[in-house]
Amino acid sequence: MSGIAWLLELVLLGLLGGVLFQALRLERALGVLKRDRASLEQLVAGFNASTRQAEAGIERLRGAADGAGRVLAKQTESALSLKDDLSFLSERAERVADRLESVVRRTRPLAPEAKPAPASADVFAAGAPVMARGKATSTPVSPAERLENAVRRARVTVAKAKQTSAKAKHVTAADIRVAEATAV
Repeated sequence: MSGIAWLLELVLLGLLGGVLFQALRLERALGVLKRDRASLEQLVAGFNASTRQAEAGIERLRGAADGAGRVLAKQTESALSLKDDLSFLSERAERVADRLESVVRRTRPLAPEAKPAPASADVFAAGAPVMARGKATSTPVSPAERLENAVRRARVTVAKAKQTSAKAKHVTAADIRVAEATAV
């Protein structure tokens, strides 16, 4: 054998050694991959189960949001009808208060000229209480004072109705905002 043949044999031997070394490394990597494959399959199965649970949770949440939206719509409808009723009552009470006030103004000039009724007169003839409300005195209350008290009570009732209407309007707007937030 000549020198070149020996040199080629040595190069070939070196290359075969490198291939053998790489084959051993590859075998070890494949062994690790086979061991990890089982844990990888378990990981994928767990991920799939978690995905199914999340989808079911989303469906339940969507159903709950739809139910809440329907309940909220019913409450909004009832609140709107109550608001309309309260608005009507408020306007009506305001008209009554205005009429009472005009009657009080018309009767006020007559009140100082009115003569007190005799003690034997029927003090309940007007159909309204004659005693001052909340007072322990037995002095009769004039018709003008009775009308003024009625006007004051009517105005207080109107103010309460307006407050209730405003609260119903506020609750309705807040409910709508909550419904929009849950729908998103």
